[in-house]
Amino acid sequence: MTTSIDSKRRWAAGKQIGRALLRTLRSEMAAGTLGATLSASFRARTLAFVEEPTFAELLAERARQQPSHEFLRFEDQRLTLGELDARVNAVCAGLGALARPGDNVAIMSPNCPAFLEAFFAVQRLGLGTVPVNTALVGDGLAHVLTSSKARVIFVHRELLPQLEQVRSRLPDLEHVVLITEGDEVDGSLEAMRRDHRGAAPPSQRPDPDAVALLMYTSGTTGSAKGVVYRYRDSNTKRLRLLSHLLYEPGEVLYTCLPLFHANALLLTTVMALDMGASIGLGRRFSASRFWQEMSELGGTSFNALGAMIPILLKQPAGEFDRAHRVRLVVSAACPTEVWRPFEERFGLRLVEAYGAVDGGGFITMNLGNAPVGSIGKPLGGKYRLVTEAGDEPRPGTPGELWIWTGKRRGRSVEYYRADKATGDKDKDGWICTGDLLRRDEQGNLYFVGRRGDSMRRRGENVSAHEVESVIAEHPDVLECAVFGVPSDLGEDDIMAVVVPIEGRAVDPAEVRRFIEPRLARHAWPRYLEITAELPKTGTHRVQKSDLKRRGPGPRTWDADRGGGA
Repeated sequence: MTTSIDSKRRWAAGKQIGRALLRTLRSEMAAGTLGATLSASFRARTLAFVEEPTFAELLAERARQQPSHEFLRFEDQRLTLGELDARVNAVCAGLGALARPGDNVAIMSPNCPAFLEAFFAVQRLGLGTVPVNTALVGDGLAHVLTSSKARVIFVHRELLPQLEQVRSRLPDLEHVVLITEGDEVDGSLEAMRRDHRGAAPPSQRPDPDAVALLMYTSGTTGSAKGVVYRYRDSNTKRLRLLSHLLYEPGEVLYTCLPLFHANALLLTTVMALDMGASIGLGRRFSASRFWQEMSELGGTSFNALGAMIPILLKQPAGEFDRAHRVRLVVSAACPTEVWRPFEERFGLRLVEAYGAVDGGGFITMNLGNAPVGSIGKPLGGKYRLVTEAGDEPRPGTPGELWIWTGKRRGRSVEYYRADKATGDKDKDGWICTGDLLRRDEQGNLYFVGRRGDSMRRRGENVSAHEVESVIAEHPDVLECAVFGVPSDLGEDDIMAVVVPIEGRAVDPAEVRRFIEPRLARHAWPRYLEITAELPKTGTHRVQKSDLKRRGPGPRTWDADRGGGA
């Protein structure tokens, strides 16, 4: 741990620079030249003047400035910044008796205020936080907890059976702290809060080289890997920059995405802190109650992942469609054809963005200065698109996104205790993202899909994302998953698994007829299967590995045979 520094002085300097920066950024955004403004040289002249605060320091400073500001709204609970900060100090004192410097502490809980109390307490002690996907069981859960070497875990009582199933396989885990959401059971987070009420925060800053966060990848295509964030590079500067671009003080940033995901934990929580905004926290995503909860919590914006936009659009019209205060939605991978209909139906503005937990902080955003369907241009930073042959693709042709981070101190992307995976990701200062993008003549980028999520059929590359977007246009289809299965010809056959809207029947042959005029012939799925639901991770990503493993079955429609497989 290093000696504490004058946070007030740093904050005052940051505010002066921030005001000037914000004026420049907003003018550039209006002119459509934001990417040029956020060049490396620009960042070096502005943001480098202020030492990067930790997440816990950000909370402490905001609590000192606005202790009575209502920061967190959850169901019928309301927490001010001062109340949250005091709770964090109490939990911090209790955790300090269990953990040692250098420990990693896991948090396994559905969305609730206690999750954030635990998170900020771990950060305030300078330990490593390991947010755990609540959907994990068995081998997947054991892998995350053993690979992270978590010594302490905060676990919600409803998830305790999942932990107990693998407890004997966790030699590093010594302490289990229950999250009870009300009961002050001995050894629980709530008991820590009670027993250490009025505790003072630690007087020292975290070691800048210590692990701050281990954000595990979804593991949809293999074993989940822990992406390392160290205290010296917590990304608060970048998050603060984005927050000032998108939001205003007094807003309520709603999220029903899980707090173990970077979107809710960082892009919502940290941005709300920085802007003097509030968080409206939903326990989970519910399409049928989404707008009602949004209205009840007073949300003015939210972030959307995956298929949330088309799923919400396909819900029956209701009284809450416009009975809300939402003005802005920040979306990832919104299908082009539903962009404008979504804006018009719900009376809001949609911003399309791209980023990745293991993407080195590279962000693109369509702020209305690029065509619908585009993710815009990068907000600074050097990148390239690379074909399988290692060449730069022509405009309109997909290539893998590589991001330049340079050979700076430490690795640009680091996976925890996984040197080979880190080496595969980082090529001489270039991050190989695994994402396929294409670029138009004006330099606007478009997301195509994952490198491992593309298929080869009839000598042509087929994007699963593109096929999924077309199938999702069908009026009776709620969502779908497209993937490749082995073909007798040595290439891929394409299979689509389709979920119908509740109460509607979907005929696979009719879906195929719907697709044919909308896609090139080589992209037509051979196999179609109707199912009630898709297997998903806790972040709403479809687990295609499960579907691929199962492949065509007795209920699968086969176009080459005119019926069942």
